[in-house]
Amino acid sequence: MKAGARKKHFECDVDNILTLDEERRAMLLEIEGLRAERKILSKGKDAGSRDEIQSRAKEIKDTLSGLEEKLRETEAELRHQLLLVPNIPADEVPEGDSDEDNVEIRRWGTPREFDFEPKDHLDLAVGLDLVDFARGAKVSGSRFYFLKGMGALLELSVMRYALDILMKAGFTPVTTPMLVKPSAMEGTGFLPRGEEEAYYMEKDDLYLVGTSEVPLVSYFGDEILDPTSLPVHFAGISTCFRREAGAAGRDTRGLYRLHQFQKIEQIVFCKNDDEESMKQHHLILGNSEKILQGLGLPYRVALACGAEVGIPQVLKHEIETWMPSRNGYCETMSCSSIHDFQARRLKIRYKDEDGKMQFVHTLNNTGIASPRVLIPLLEHYQQKDGSVVIPEVLRPYMNGAEIIEPKK
Repeated sequence: MKAGARKKHFECDVDNILTLDEERRAMLLEIEGLRAERKILSKGKDAGSRDEIQSRAKEIKDTLSGLEEKLRETEAELRHQLLLVPNIPADEVPEGDSDEDNVEIRRWGTPREFDFEPKDHLDLAVGLDLVDFARGAKVSGSRFYFLKGMGALLELSVMRYALDILMKAGFTPVTTPMLVKPSAMEGTGFLPRGEEEAYYMEKDDLYLVGTSEVPLVSYFGDEILDPTSLPVHFAGISTCFRREAGAAGRDTRGLYRLHQFQKIEQIVFCKNDDEESMKQHHLILGNSEKILQGLGLPYRVALACGAEVGIPQVLKHEIETWMPSRNGYCETMSCSSIHDFQARRLKIRYKDEDGKMQFVHTLNNTGIASPRVLIPLLEHYQQKDGSVVIPEVLRPYMNGAEIIEPKK
């Protein structure tokens, strides 16, 4: 546990957890002993006088009151400390301090070479009247936006195209709630430690979701699933909200890092089997690659290093799409194996062939996230006159339009 936390760059006081657990066990034994003695006294089986019995009963009552209060405090602290313990990363997760230490696995496609001075996605989007950041800021604040006209249609087209691919792969589309209870955030591993990124509705004690992973994984919370129904494949459709605390520089320009975005998330529940789990991992990774290949966008797949693997994850691959204006591959999808970390917190179980209760494994991967995916799409397909060619796979969703041209 210590090595796993260190590899993931999370502080985790394992020694304190063990100490708290020992204190809890000792208090439980003492409390049980005192309760047993009190029971004997109440039956009048003690050899002492009535005054002695009453005096001892009062002493036990006072001692128990203090012990039980201390036990509640210890158990609350122990539970909090346990929730801070990250899942143990797989052995193949490389050491590293940032995404620069991710290990490239493969590449697909070739970044486009331009015979003219290319624009970045924001200049293209403004020139084509696809986005309005000024009015977004006026209405909602910084890093909010309006997509309009062909921009709105382009986003909807990308989302529906990705959804159709996932449905053909056997994924059930699900629209999810965008507000969830703290228990759902905690159960999926987004709390504690994720408070800085989440929007909290204090009056209602609800959180806005940063991904449909939260409501969809919680969907089966405290249930015993039919093993013949596994694996379960969901395509979660939701608007997502993130504070993006600490984001600065080029990440805050344009459509890269925003407070609100649309996403289709692949969610898998499978049997508690490492081999089956890895099979499902490569399935959802392949689905996302298929989506990008259909769009004709060059990308690379990288194995995330320790610092890039979150609290619940055992293993993560990032799909990074080539963005000409950033002159590099930037994350557009994230494929994660969680094993039974979330299922234990949420009590999602099934009975195996021997009748033994098992916790399911959960996995997730981005199907598509917009408007970030519009960055490589607009930049890759731009023309010298500022127009943008629409990829062929999206044209049926764009009412047959083949190109987005500047407003005259």
